[in-house]
Amino acid sequence: MACCLATVLVSGCGQKRAVRDTDRYPHPTGSAIEAGDIELRLRAEASRWHGTPHRMGGTDLNGVDCSGLVQRIYQDIFGIQMPRTARQQAARGVGVGRQALAPGDLVFFRPPGKKDHVGIYLGQGEFVHTSAKRGVTISRMELDYWRKYYWKARRILR
Repeated sequence: MACCLATVLVSGCGQKRAVRDTDRYPHPTGSAIEAGDIELRLRAEASRWHGTPHRMGGTDLNGVDCSGLVQRIYQDIFGIQMPRTARQQAARGVGVGRQALAPGDLVFFRPPGKKDHVGIYLGQGEFVHTSAKRGVTISRMELDYWRKYYWKARRILR
């Protein structure tokens, strides 16, 4: 059987990318999420959480920390139970190179004097995470700060 390709228009950027229609991910409803939909769903969820204040140990829209955000988004979108801490999350999935990041990959950072930090890669060089100053926000991986303290990435999906 030949594999078909579907072209997906990524919202807001005008770029198209080919996605195999056989690339599907589990969803708690028993349906599947198309690979091209992952970025769109993640960006929609990031928008819903945008500005939620940082609160250590928080896991809801009243306040959330980085690993709590990952835990909630993975549960809500993919039906996947994630561990509670960034350190535990860093042990899940498989390693992925920085140049091979795909939407949904977890990206980890080790800033000096702070605990490990985790976010979810959205695609196009961006990731969603919780900032102590700005709350839930989207940042660019290429910023000097994030490049300097980048630790590793893990792929949970696929």
